[in-house]
This record gives sequence, C-alpha cells and structure tokens, in this order.
Amino acid sequence: MTPFSSLSAPAIPLGKANVDTDLIIPSRFLKTVTRKGLGKGAFAALREDPANPIDSGLARGAEILIAGDNFGCGSSREHAPWALLDLGIRVVIAPSFADIFAGNSFKNGLLLVALPEDQVARLMEVAAEGHAIGVDLEAQVVTTPYQDRFPFPIDPFQKSCLLEGIDEISLTGELEPAIAAHEARLDADMPWLRNAAHRA
Repeated sequence: MTPFSSLSAPAIPLGKANVDTDLIIPSRFLKTVTRKGLGKGAFAALREDPANPIDSGLARGAEILIAGDNFGCGSSREHAPWALLDLGIRVVIAPSFADIFAGNSFKNGLLLVALPEDQVARLMEVAAEGHAIGVDLEAQVVTTPYQDRFPFPIDPFQKSCLLEGIDEISLTGELEPAIAAHEARLDADMPWLRNAAHRA
C-alpha cells in the first residue's frame, strides 16, 4: 500500500449524494483479473455526458473527489476504491460514507475525509474555481488557498496505517517472529500434532 501523508491537488467537484458502487464502477467492468485499467470505467454513466465533472479541464491532475452524503453505498464490491485509485484519486471528501465502502477504502489506502455539509459545500466552490485543495493527514486538516482550515477526525489506527503504508498483509508479516516462536513451542511441547492432519 502506498503511504499517504499530504497532498495539494485539484479536486473533482462531484457533489452528488448517495453515489453507489455501481455508479463508481459499473458491473460490466468487473470482468478483469487485475486492478489496472478500472479507472477507465469509473463513473461511466456520468462520463457519457461530455460536460461531466470527471473529464473536465478543471479535473486534470485531480487527486481529490468531493461528493455528497452517503458516498459508496450499494454493493460491497472492492472494485470501487480500486477504480477510484486507478483514476488517480487518493482522497474522497464527503459528509458521510457507507460502512463497507469505508472499510474497503482504508484497506486499499484511499483516504476518506468526513466533513460537515457546509464545509463540503465550500470545498465544492473552491474546486469549481479550479483551485487546489490541501489535505494533510498528519495534521488532520483540509485547507484551501483562501485560508480555510477544516479539521477532520480519523481513527488513530487507520491514520497510522495510512501514514506508514501498512495493509493487513504487512501487519500479519510483522507478527512473523511471534508466529514462528509459537510453532516452535508447539513442535517442542506437542510433537504428535505435527502432520496430524495428514493422518486424519
């Protein structure tokens, strides 16, 4: 997982509420066996309109998506954060997020920032003007060139994992010495358990 500390980048002012995972990445794009390329199918229904915010000139180089309430609702497909990351999005800012989407996003290194609706509306205005928005995970604050400073909450464990780029596999790997010591103790104390599964 790529570590995240801070960025300053253009943002896509999507603004829609109740954006579900099928809108983020329609099921017809889920036949791939790799995460790469999913960004091409991200928001396919919206992108049929040439004036969509995803492909506008203001969104060029965008690493932030600003959305409405209940972002990521619908199915539990992990492809949704994969598609956003492949699109270049590192941060989604919204008033609230669906629980399963939030869990999938954290496990894949996509930072979700929950802010009050009035602050999200302010960021929408700034993004629509083409200005970069700053997100500092260490300080837990979102900033704009107009000196807006919006603090945001985040679980300390999730913050630490995102800052260090540690996923579940990495966390398990850190326990390898303890696991090896446990296995060695089992071999010494209960040698009859070795290969017991093969005898069953």
